[in-house]
Amino acid sequence: MSESNSIMKCSVYCLALRFDVNGLAAVLSDSTLIRIIKGALLIEDLNSWSVVFDYGAVVHWNVNTDEQAKLHQLLLNHAENPLAVIEEENFTFALNCPATRIVEDHIEIESSDPILIFSLSQGMAQSIKLASFETNALTTINNTKYIPKSLAENGSIKLSRHKIAKIRGQLFLTKSDIILNYDLLDTPDFFWEYPEYEAFYSITAKYLEIAPRTEVLSKKLETIHELFEMLADEQKHRHSSILEWIIIWLIAFEIGMTIYDKLF
Repeated sequence: MSESNSIMKCSVYCLALRFDVNGLAAVLSDSTLIRIIKGALLIEDLNSWSVVFDYGAVVHWNVNTDEQAKLHQLLLNHAENPLAVIEEENFTFALNCPATRIVEDHIEIESSDPILIFSLSQGMAQSIKLASFETNALTTINNTKYIPKSLAENGSIKLSRHKIAKIRGQLFLTKSDIILNYDLLDTPDFFWEYPEYEAFYSITAKYLEIAPRTEVLSKKLETIHELFEMLADEQKHRHSSILEWIIIWLIAFEIGMTIYDKLF
């Protein structure tokens, strides 16, 4: 096998909610060959590339683990809300193949064109960000799945108002984080300017099943929304019950005072 067709490693990570790409570029520009492309940072070094996306994902092509660790530390220094659980996917790849395709997590790439690499990276970064959304949504659903069960068995949710408010807050945060970033899962704007590269993005997007996984995520968001509404109804019911009891006690007090006045 020729050197140009040797098997190399591609690693994809989601490290944070967001990166400050401009801050990173300012730090790296003096010592590293970089390009800023539509809010992403392409770092080049011979036959190795790292592509950093502002939504917290990074794709490494033929970058050794030490260099990855150094860059990750720098990324986390310029990150908003680093993830407690880092998402990771790994592939192998080879350059200068007859055509570009992905078979069983091995990527065959027809050239070492950096924009081609960048285009493939777009789909891979979306996939790892989607994996982070999926983990978030599933964790939230699993942590709150006892709520509908409790409601079905007892007719009410045996939690304090403060606890219900905290859970509602968590559900809202999970949902809003995903909804606000949902457009990241669409075809990137980059391909409006470079339509000739969109086919390469489509190869990774199709292989990594971004469209069907996005639909499943949408269903999970509906479940979160239903849980949120259920808790909101429970809080309203409890608030109404408290008001009803206040009114009952006020009426009882007024009746008692009336009887007292008549007797004494």
